[in-house]
Amino acid sequence: MKLVIVGVGKLGLALLEGVTARGVIPAAQIGLLDANAARVEDIAARTGARAVTRAHLGDAERILVALQPRVFPEVSEWLARENIGYISTMAGVSVATLVRRLGTQRVVRVMPNLAATIGRSQTAITGPREAQDAGDLAFARDLFGSVGDAYELPEHLFNAFTGMSASGPAYVAVVAEALADGGVRMGLPRPLANELAAKLLVSTGELLQRRAHPGLLKDEVASPGGTTIAGLEALEAAGVRGGLMKAVIAATRRGTELGHDQE
Repeated sequence: MKLVIVGVGKLGLALLEGVTARGVIPAAQIGLLDANAARVEDIAARTGARAVTRAHLGDAERILVALQPRVFPEVSEWLARENIGYISTMAGVSVATLVRRLGTQRVVRVMPNLAATIGRSQTAITGPREAQDAGDLAFARDLFGSVGDAYELPEHLFNAFTGMSASGPAYVAVVAEALADGGVRMGLPRPLANELAAKLLVSTGELLQRRAHPGLLKDEVASPGGTTIAGLEALEAAGVRGGLMKAVIAATRRGTELGHDQE
């Protein structure tokens, strides 16, 4: 098998669908392993991937570990195999910890976000020289390139990437909800307010990609003495900018704490 996905939650399923839809790996060359055996059997039947057991791990060329960090110390005891490359999506679990627990230098640490489920993820990737020489880094780039954009980053930036990009969809969802609540407060029907907020964020994201700096877009919308600058003044008074910055800082620090839990 080219790949075994251990942990077939939202991310594992999104990756499976992405790589098979784009022809990166044939479904028949992908194994699925999860504590929820019934779910695995259902997904395997729908996609053509193989439901496997722990006994099949040694047949894999590479293993994707898409589990919660807290379970890694326990599962690493049966995950570790010789001559296999590992790719980990576990937040806060460092390359050094992966190497120590899995007994190999062929480890790649990645951090995607929920947009992988729609093929629009941003994924950070890093790994040691051994992973690069064995082709594991290139494999991970192809793998996560099938569900969005992949960025090779030095590991010391991973927790910051996690705190901003991986956690970011939740922050932006709060912004959308707050905007919709404001619309409802001023008389818009709830379904319309929710729809407008969601479409507003999508279109604004596309506009931002065409500007060199977010401030340029803000200045385009905010005319002198107009409605937008009045709204921006209210945002500044409420500390929205500082609140979002603090969210990224807090999430980054939590990622560091999760890593310490693994040591």
